[in-house]
Amino acid sequence: MAKLTSKIAIPIILVGVFGIAVFIALNYERLEPGFYFILILFTIYVFFFGFATGQNITSPVKKILDGARELSKGDLSSRVYLETKDELSELAKIFNKIAEELEVSHQQGEEVEKSIGIKVMARTKELEETINALEQKVKNRTIELERLIEESNKLQEDVKGKKEETTQLRKELGDFKQKISKYSKPKL
Repeated sequence: MAKLTSKIAIPIILVGVFGIAVFIALNYERLEPGFYFILILFTIYVFFFGFATGQNITSPVKKILDGARELSKGDLSSRVYLETKDELSELAKIFNKIAEELEVSHQQGEEVEKSIGIKVMARTKELEETINALEQKVKNRTIELERLIEESNKLQEDVKGKKEETTQLRKELGDFKQKISKYSKPKL
């Protein structure tokens, strides 16, 4: 900010010094000792007036610049309040409006994120419940299939046993038929 202050103050001081030099040049021959005292006071006044004017102009600009730095660092609550009634005051109002809109936008973005997060969690919970229900159905079906396979194996063993029994009975029946046919043959 010192650069801006000096850019404003130096021209004002130079104009004052130029004015003093012109005034001295015009009345050089009629200068009295009291005039030199007034001239020194006027020179001091010009210097202070130049620096005060520079500070008066750059102070609001510095406040706006500081607010903009804070805003750029992420402080969305940064605001600038100026008591002047000029273009810088209007610039500060516009800056505050932009900062407020950014803050509102950021808050809305956070609310949307929260809302989406809640919806995602709810949907994830639904999907987890569905997955758990399907896993339980698979377990139940697996248990049922294992039971049916076990019953099927028992039935196959029973069928195998019945076949052996049937084979044994056929053999016995065949033997019995042979015995009967030996006894039942007519004798000639």
